[in-house]
Amino acid sequence: MISNRPNTDLQSTELNGAGRGTARWGPQHAGALELANLYSPGKRCQEWISVVLCFSLMAFNFCHLLVNFHLGHMWYILLGIVAGILTADFASGLVHWGADTWGSVELPIVGKAFIRPFREHHIDPTAITRHDFIETNGDNCMLTLVPLAHMAFNFLTLSPAEHYHNYPWHCYVMALAIFVTLTNQIHKWSHTYFGLPGWVVFLQNCHIILPRKHHRIHHVSPHETYFCITTGWLNYPLEKLGFWSRLEDLIQSVTGEKPRSDDLKWAHKTK
Repeated sequence: MISNRPNTDLQSTELNGAGRGTARWGPQHAGALELANLYSPGKRCQEWISVVLCFSLMAFNFCHLLVNFHLGHMWYILLGIVAGILTADFASGLVHWGADTWGSVELPIVGKAFIRPFREHHIDPTAITRHDFIETNGDNCMLTLVPLAHMAFNFLTLSPAEHYHNYPWHCYVMALAIFVTLTNQIHKWSHTYFGLPGWVVFLQNCHIILPRKHHRIHHVSPHETYFCITTGWLNYPLEKLGFWSRLEDLIQSVTGEKPRSDDLKWAHKTK
């Protein structure tokens, strides 16, 4: 059973056994403190630039989508939006699984910049609720810059006939970009139990965005399932297919690397 207590992190099955001791989860955990201190001014600058560029491009493209709207596209628009949301949910799972399962904080560039937040999150799941908008969303905004810039370029250079032909594809890309951009914000809301706006709670309850109780399944140690964190729609079918475990077995058989070894190393830190 999943507990209904706010921000219970469900670590009861981890770190029990000879030589392991008991973990003190949360912001005072030794690993969490060290990981939090690795957040640098350079990283903050990258996040600010990404957020400003992303939302500027998104506003530009959205205005052009409104100008070029045609009722004849309606069913294709709806199909494109749903496909974009599903793609974003799968992409969130793939990135989340990859960063949770493989790599190390010690890796050059990507380690401290991109893997560090994932290690911190498993030790201190509520840390994300203390991050401001820039820190929460900067990395995801960066991921959408190329497709949004390409869309903006098309709006500026293509003919009206080409705009009409490409409109459903643009709707797909826009929906994908919006939900990828909002993934970490949605993830943050799934760890926030007090003070959420009513419309956010409504969307969670309708499972339009990731519900809080649904996401807590992932936080049962050793964090090896339910990786999709945009809507969570794909978590159950991917789990029934054994998608992630099969992929891990394949990679481990080829490389010899053990899944989540770096994640466990940080969890075991005591000083």
